[in-house]
Amino acid sequence: MDQEHLVRIEESPRRVRVHFGGHVIADSTNMKLVHETNHLPVYYFPMGDINQDFLEKTDHVTHCPYKGDASYWSIKTEDSVTENAMWAYEQPMDSVPELQGLAAFYWNKMDHWYEEDEEIFVHARDPYKRVDTVRSSRKVEVVLNGQTVAASSRAMFLFETNLPTRYYLPREDVRMELLGESTLTTRCPYKGIASYYSATVDGTDFENIVWYYPDPIAECPKIKDLLCFFNERVDAIMVDGAEIPKQRTAWSID
Repeated sequence: MDQEHLVRIEESPRRVRVHFGGHVIADSTNMKLVHETNHLPVYYFPMGDINQDFLEKTDHVTHCPYKGDASYWSIKTEDSVTENAMWAYEQPMDSVPELQGLAAFYWNKMDHWYEEDEEIFVHARDPYKRVDTVRSSRKVEVVLNGQTVAASSRAMFLFETNLPTRYYLPREDVRMELLGESTLTTRCPYKGIASYYSATVDGTDFENIVWYYPDPIAECPKIKDLLCFFNERVDAIMVDGAEIPKQRTAWSID
């Protein structure tokens, strides 16, 4: 195995359920969480905890050089079908024997996912990732198209593993007359469902450049209704007069 590419499999103590087409497709308290280099964590279910009544094996096969050949199943209910939505390594490579008898689902091909009794979004939560929100009196200024569009000494700093620091600002400290509600919503497994604003500054439009969580999950209550600008897309974010260096992320634009 490539020494730089790691596949680590660990037990998860969480009960995980998957819903599709109005049915519980899988429900297990014997979960495995697979961590793999350059991949998000993936939940694997014991085959015995998956409802076989809704599975239909297909001819689709893919190969992973680190895990082996994956077989696929479609999921069919009375009213819905999703093709090649579940996969399993029926004969995994010797380096990952723990995958024997386990199967995983494509997250976005399922209707709902639950950890215990709370719905989760986008992907399995990584137990090694932290999200900390901390109040700060340091002055935060956001500059967009040459104008200061927000200035606050009451920001909430959000520190999230492997991402830039995000600055959540009270609405009173943002020039709300420059913002217009967007129809976009996105989901985060660690914070909840985000809504967006677009901005218009001196006749230039900046689509979906601000987001907020009107009803964040219980672990992140302090960011409720605070506004956050994409660091990557504004001219600058200043903290106590010093410009914050921009990091390249999935939300950067060229």
